[in-house]
This record gives sequence, C-alpha cells and structure tokens, in this order.
Amino acid sequence: MNFFSKSNKKSKNKSSSDDEGDNASRKSTSSRTSPKKKSSSSASATSPSKSHRPRDKDENYRPDLGSSRNSRHSHRSSTHSSRHSYDKDTHPLNLPPDQLRRLSALSKMADAMDVDSEAPNSQPTSPPAQASMPGSFDAAKANGVNGTTEETGPVPPPHKSDPASPAAPAPPTPEDAEAFKTAGNKHYKAKEWKKAIEEYTKAVEAMPSSATYLSNRAAAYISNGQYLNALEDCLRADELDPNNPKILLRLARVYTSLGRPQEAIDTFERIQPPASAKDMAPAKAMLKFIGDAEDALKNGVTGSMALYALDQAEKYLGIGAPRPRKWQLMRGEAYLKMGTVNALGDAQNVAMNLLRNNGQDPEALVLRGRALYAQGDNEKAIQHFRQAISCDPDYRDAVKYLRLVQKLDRLKADGNAEFKAKRYQEAVDKYTEALEVDPLNKGTNSKLYRNRAVALVQMKEYARAISDCERAIALDPSYLAAKKTKANALGQSGNWEEAVREYKALAEADPSDASLAKEARKAELELKKSKRKDYYKILGVEKDADENQIKKAYRKQAIVHHPDKNPDDEHAAERFKDIGEAYETLSDPEKRARYDNGDDLVDPMEGFGGGGGMGGGMNIDPEILMQMFGAQMGGGGPRGGGGGGFHSFGGGGMPGGGRRGQPQGFPGGSDDDSGPPACKSNDRISGKQFDDTQLQWLRKVGMGFLFAGVLFPLDVLAITMFLMAGLYICIRL
Repeated sequence: MNFFSKSNKKSKNKSSSDDEGDNASRKSTSSRTSPKKKSSSSASATSPSKSHRPRDKDENYRPDLGSSRNSRHSHRSSTHSSRHSYDKDTHPLNLPPDQLRRLSALSKMADAMDVDSEAPNSQPTSPPAQASMPGSFDAAKANGVNGTTEETGPVPPPHKSDPASPAAPAPPTPEDAEAFKTAGNKHYKAKEWKKAIEEYTKAVEAMPSSATYLSNRAAAYISNGQYLNALEDCLRADELDPNNPKILLRLARVYTSLGRPQEAIDTFERIQPPASAKDMAPAKAMLKFIGDAEDALKNGVTGSMALYALDQAEKYLGIGAPRPRKWQLMRGEAYLKMGTVNALGDAQNVAMNLLRNNGQDPEALVLRGRALYAQGDNEKAIQHFRQAISCDPDYRDAVKYLRLVQKLDRLKADGNAEFKAKRYQEAVDKYTEALEVDPLNKGTNSKLYRNRAVALVQMKEYARAISDCERAIALDPSYLAAKKTKANALGQSGNWEEAVREYKALAEADPSDASLAKEARKAELELKKSKRKDYYKILGVEKDADENQIKKAYRKQAIVHHPDKNPDDEHAAERFKDIGEAYETLSDPEKRARYDNGDDLVDPMEGFGGGGGMGGGMNIDPEILMQMFGAQMGGGGPRGGGGGGFHSFGGGGMPGGGRRGQPQGFPGGSDDDSGPPACKSNDRISGKQFDDTQLQWLRKVGMGFLFAGVLFPLDVLAITMFLMAGLYICIRL
C-alpha cells in the first residue's frame, strides 16, 4: 500500500517534470542498498516466515516507513506552499518532505560514486561512508528503524552572544591610584587609621610599584599598632626606592618599635644626610639597656639588675608591640637567678607564655624545666628536658640540665638510703657529693644541707650540724625544718638557752602549730635541768648508761675523789658528797625516772598568777603535773606516817602531831590541863583541835582547791572561796 498516493497525484497535476524527477529519485533510492540494509535483508531472507515477501516491493516500501511521521507532519505544514520556493539558509529539517527526499537521494548518489559496489549477498568489508554535507539526511535510518540510535543529528545553528551583556571593568589608572591616595590622606589626618589603610591599599593595588603608596600605608599601620605589617611595607618600599631618606627613617622607627635596636641603628646610618640625634636616641638607649641586662646575667649579678635594665628597654617599644622572644627568655633567666618562691613562679609564667605561641620551643621548655627543678619538682623537670631534646636533639642546654638533675637525684637517694640504714658517715659523704653538683640551686641545696645536719646530730657533731642548718636557712629563709633542726642541735650541744629562744621564735611565728609550743616547753624544762647538778656528768656516764655502768663509774669516782686521798683539797668532800647523791639517784630506777623527767624541778603553784589559760597561766606541762600529784598522793594514808600526804601536814596531821586513838579536836577532849606540852601549845596557838574525820575532810578540801586552781582561772576560784566562806559562816551561826 502506498501511504503517499494522494500526495503523488497532486504532484502529477502540477508538473510532469517534477514527477519524473521523483520517480528517478525513488528508483535510485530503491536500487541502492546500504551495508546495513543488506545485512537486515540477508537476515530476513534466512527467516522462513518472511521469505515469501518480494524483495523489490519491500525495498520500495521501506523508505516510506522510515519517514512516515516526518512526511505527514511536513506535508500538512506545506500544502499551500510551492515545493521549489524555499530559502537557502533554511535548516534541512525545515524543508518540505519532497525536497528533503530529493536532497537525501542526491547525497546518497554522491556517496555511491566514491564507494565500490559490493555483491548483493556479500558482507561489507568496511563501515558505510558518512555524509559530508550538513544538509544530508538518511530517511531510512530515521527513528532507529534500520539503524542505531547513536546516529549524530544535524549540527545546530551557532550561538550568538547577547549584545546587552555588560562589558568587563577597565583596570584602574594612575589617576585612580592618586585619588585613592588623596582619600587615604584625609582619613589619616582625621586619625581614622583603618579607613586610611583601606584607601592606601586600593592605591597600592592600582600601582604596586609605587614606593610612596607603600610608605603611606606603612605610616597608617604604625599608627594603628600593626608594626609587622608596617615593616613589610617599609621593606618593599626600600627595595623600590633604596635611598629615600623618608622611607629609611620610617623603617628605622619600625625596627625600634619592634625591639630590634641594632637593625634600627644600621638603618639610621644609611640615611643621607645623617639622621638627627633625637631620632636615634630611642634605639641607642634601648641597645644600651639590653647590653646591661646581658652583662648582669653573664657576670652573675643578682637578677634584679637584669630585670631593671629590661624594664627600661621595654619603655621604647611601640604601643601594643609584643615583647621580643629574646627579651622574654632573658627575663625568665633573671627570675631563675633570683631564686625566690615568687620569682620562680614568674619564671614559669614567662615560659608558659612562650609555649602558648609555640609549644615546640626548646628554649621555653628548658626554661620551665629549670624553674621546676629549682622548686624541687625534679620529675617534671626531667620530662621538660626530654621534650626539649626531642624538639632539638642538638640543644646542649637541654642535655646538660637533664644529666645534672638525674645525677643529683641519684646522689640524694643514695644518701637517704644510707641514713635509713644508720650508716651516718656514708650518708654525710653522699650529701656532700650531691652539694657539689649544682651550687646555684638554692632549693635543692637547702634540703641537702638540712639532711646532712640531721646525720651530723646523730653523730653528735653538733657544731657542724648547726653550721649546715644556718646555710640551709640562708638559702631558704622560710625553711621551717632547718630551723627546728638547728634548735635541736643547740639543745643537744648543751646550749639550751639558745634552743629555748629558737623554739619560742618559731612558736610566735606560727601560733597554730601546737608542736612548736610543746617543743618550747620541753626546751625550757631541759634548761632548768641543765642548771641543776648533772648526776650523769658527775659520774662521767652517758644518759643511756645501764645499772652496771653506773655502778662501775661510782666506784671509780669514789676512789678518786675520796677525802682521805685528797686531804689538801678543800672541795674533795663536797665532790665526794655529790658522787654519793648521784649514785643514790641514778641507781634507783624510780628516782632516776623522776630525775630524767624533771619532776623535782616542777613548782605546783607556778603560773597561778596572771590569769588566763589553764590554771591562770600555768606554764608547766599538765602531764608532769599529774605525775607529781600521783607521787605525792601515793602511800602513807591520810594522816602522814610513811612519807605520804601533804607535806605541810607533817607526821599525824597538824604540826606537832596528835595521839592516835585519842580524839583531839573540837569539841571533844579532856577538860584538865594535863597532857603533853605539845598539845597544850597547840591549844594555845590554834585554840581548837581536829579529829581524824575532820582532818581527812580538810585534806580533801585542800586537794579540791588545788585541782580547782589548775582547772579554773584565779578570779573564778577567788569568788568560789568567798561564797563558800560566807556559807560556812552562816551555817556556824
């Protein structure tokens, strides 16, 4: 069936010549077969279901199928137009169907002339030639009927730019740069530094090779406190205009503001004519003070001189300019040289500020490690030294201090081990060797001196121990342990007066420490004991001598100092008497214990005056007082006899005694005048006598008053006694 029959009839009515051309075109199209079509036809020939269809009919029908959709659409749109009336610039897809088929046929005919013909049943040896004309169109391959969908379509028309699009901005001209500079000058005069910097930056971007614009922006940076940016602009301007005195003067001032006085002076020397002395004065003064600080640290002068010089140099820095790193390290070194607690804390602060800017700064790590080492924290100090070595293995200071601290720790630990083993001489040797490792470390050396003093006290070398304690205190005036060791050494050497003075000074400095007050009381007791007869010294024995040693010493001293053997010595008898007293006291364990405790030196009424505190200001140890009471109350019963009771009630109660078994007291007794003279004299003196029950009651009252005097202030005790006396009078009346 022919779908284009109607169209062909109309074409015949219009022109016979065109009809013949069309027929020729169809014949040419049907007679020519492409390699793709031959492949499909060969495949269809082998298929039994399609072998009955005629080849010529199938070929005439196939082009119409490939272009049926486009042909119908094109035919409807061009029914009222002529086939030959079209514009040459019209795109091939917009041509009428007949003209499109004609052009396609012509194109294929041209391709057939260049390609050799092949046998109908043979396979193609090469791919089909492509149409070289942009207007060519293969109707048989439309919609992918006999071809692939990857066929390249017609080239679209070229893109035309929009004439209304804006043009690229023109680059700034030197006139624009000058205008930016003028605007920047206005802001600079108005002290609007940030706006001035913005305008000068526009001028620099417009004219990067202008030294004037860079110098102007550097001036604005200086006024705004941005010295590093100002330095960069001045250096660039100096490269562009090396001998400009204005640029050189500005560069020298920037160097001074950043704390680089030597570079500033070198820049001043380049200025011609030479700069004025007023301009160069800040840089020269800064350089002088930095030199003074370096000399103070190098020559071992106190760190305070170096700190003063650094403070003076920092006055010439620019406002808001950071301290140079070198200056901060010098300040930390000065703090370490001072060695006080506050100074060591300041040294750590300097190191931490540097480490915040650069955590891998080996010099800052060593500075903090040295501060920790001076404070006695050797473990953390070693960690910092090792970290510094990891950052810079060639940094000699880190290696030096690491080895020093490790050696000092080892010697100190060895000395402590020897002391615990009671090898005191070996301990002293180790401490002495450790003191030679680092003579400048005040904190560690003060502890070493005190440790050696303790070992010397155990060796009874009190003079050397006192000297070591004084050295430790000189290195660390707040070292309490060294002061206590010194007081103990003074007392052990026999100088208890100085020991009491030392203990009292410590107790007054720290009233909250009860142990100091207790040590002071013990020292006072030892002072009193030192003023009495020293029985140990009389016999020539140590205080820890046993009974056999005391007995041997007594025999020896008695033979030597016997009066019969020393008739010409008037003091021989007195010495012999002292030897006997010493032996009598030290040979009796109870008397010796009381002698060692100083019980015979305690005054039970001492300190009752003055009020305040325990017992109105009593200064004796309460434990010693209770021991005294226990000794006095033990044995003898209530009526004396055998050494007990109150000493004021001798014998059997009141002075003169009384007869046992006979009541002597008021109101009983005999009415005659007979009796022992003592009783009569007692009656005349007192007028009354007391029986045993009343005497015991009186003793209890006396003991009660004595304990009340210990436990209560004097004023409370006086009021109580007054009330009791009044009550007694009322009862008696």
